[in-house]
Amino acid sequence: MADAPEDTSDPALIRRTMAEIEPIADKVTSHFYALLFLQHPDLRALFPAAMDAQRDRLFKALLTAATHVDDPAILTTYLSHLGRGHRKYGTRPEHYPAVGECLLAALAQYAPQSWSPRTEAAWVGAYTAISQIMIDAAAEDELRAPAWWEAEVVAHEMRTSDIAVVTVRPDQPYPFLAGQYAALETPWWPRVWRNYSFASASRSDGLLSFHVKAVPAGWVSNALVHRARPGDVIRLGPPTGSMTVDHSTDNGLLCLGGGTGIAPIKALVEDVARHGRRRPVQVFYGARRDHDLYDIDTMLRMQQTHPWLSVRPVVDEGPAGELCGHLPDAVCQYGPWHSYDAYLSGPAAMIRCGVDTLRGIGIPSHRIRHDSIEELVGARN
Repeated sequence: MADAPEDTSDPALIRRTMAEIEPIADKVTSHFYALLFLQHPDLRALFPAAMDAQRDRLFKALLTAATHVDDPAILTTYLSHLGRGHRKYGTRPEHYPAVGECLLAALAQYAPQSWSPRTEAAWVGAYTAISQIMIDAAAEDELRAPAWWEAEVVAHEMRTSDIAVVTVRPDQPYPFLAGQYAALETPWWPRVWRNYSFASASRSDGLLSFHVKAVPAGWVSNALVHRARPGDVIRLGPPTGSMTVDHSTDNGLLCLGGGTGIAPIKALVEDVARHGRRRPVQVFYGARRDHDLYDIDTMLRMQQTHPWLSVRPVVDEGPAGELCGHLPDAVCQYGPWHSYDAYLSGPAAMIRCGVDTLRGIGIPSHRIRHDSIEELVGARN
């Protein structure tokens, strides 16, 4: 039987290139940035001083775009979010041609097996479409929101030796939904942004709170925990994320919060309380040790106030509260959960395991909400 003809469509050519460069992604992205900064030195100021994380983000963005190049709906949603997010870095439409030129040069250098005039044409077409989606999304967003908000630190409370609750006052109204998150930039590390979830629903005084855990070599997290003080000014990117409450249903909420992931869970509980509907909310609050349940007192006070709320602490090591072991496994000891929508927040590994567990006990995927796994990687650094 004759072999099937080789697929030479543009999506196939783009994926072939990505498959060739994937094993050497670090070299390709490093070469790209070297070209960009050498040929367009004025663009260096748009990027952080240390480029390690930035190189990773570029490759992930390329890989995502290549994976969904023939799925316009998914690609447009992803790239629109990316285009809006790039506003806080100072990205302008005139920057995109320079980036495209250097990107194609790097791909041609490191993908000799798959590169050809036909492949180059496919990448030119794809990059033109990609950049236009991002430019259009940024332009539309510019009409309704600033690229960032200035926010003054008004309170800084250490909960443990490495976890702080940081409360800020934005310089202008900041609309968001409980369960969302925002990128934060500190004055000590310009152009380095990290994502943190809002730790409360919107407040009448306009203040915003974040739970921050300092992690080893985490620039932003260590600055916020150990350096920030009342009076300091940070920057906030726009709110994002879809882990929000559907108020059109009476379904209960099954919430899994691991570590500082309890912050958005707390915000969701406040949001349910504000809407005044007595929907059952079951919170499983996980940590490695009981000492790490830094917000358990707050959650238990909320449980006393709201009869529809149940809070269960879960620890990996040692006896504490009702449950011990891994957070997703603890959920299986209760239920049934067929009338609940699930919300997960915490480390990426916990979310992956939690999603698998919840699916395994019969909760359909469309009723499981969590932060983007991609955004969580390095998000709390």
